[in-house]
Amino acid sequence: MSHSDRETATIGGGCFWCLEPIFAPLAGVESVVVGYAGGENESPTYQQVCTGASGHAEVVQINFDPAVISFEAILQYFFTIHDPTTLNQQGHDRGSQYRSVIFYHNEGQREIAEAVIDGVNRAGIWSNPIVTEVSAAPKFFEAEAYHQHYFELNGAQPYCQAVIAPKVAKFRASLKKG
Repeated sequence: MSHSDRETATIGGGCFWCLEPIFAPLAGVESVVVGYAGGENESPTYQQVCTGASGHAEVVQINFDPAVISFEAILQYFFTIHDPTTLNQQGHDRGSQYRSVIFYHNEGQREIAEAVIDGVNRAGIWSNPIVTEVSAAPKFFEAEAYHQHYFELNGAQPYCQAVIAPKVAKFRASLKKG
């Protein structure tokens, strides 16, 4: 497959450690990189992003083959693995860095994002309206190396066991049903 055949999706829905292990094993996903996007600082660090003051969101940048998995399918999964109705919060993680966001890379992605949000709202999947931000993709900053593949490398950590592992297990079980 040539480089031009792939697409990029940049999404945030809480802690990026929770998103990476959901998307990485999906067929058609070539890579998932955790990082930061949407803030003012030109060289954000995890410590700065954690304060919420930098304006960045914790995001994953997914490179995928649209012939195998569509952007729409990625967004459908996205809306099942986090609560897109809570502004700047996912569970106990609070702050603008945990906001639900889709950073689109072209007009087609923007249109798909808006259509998926409309469809999820109309389906009544969530009892409250979706507050996911849909914005043009800003500069993406790759997070520090120790954040990459965090769940895979640190699965025994308490946060991984209490928060990430149940989320991943629930998602994988839902794939087997569907």
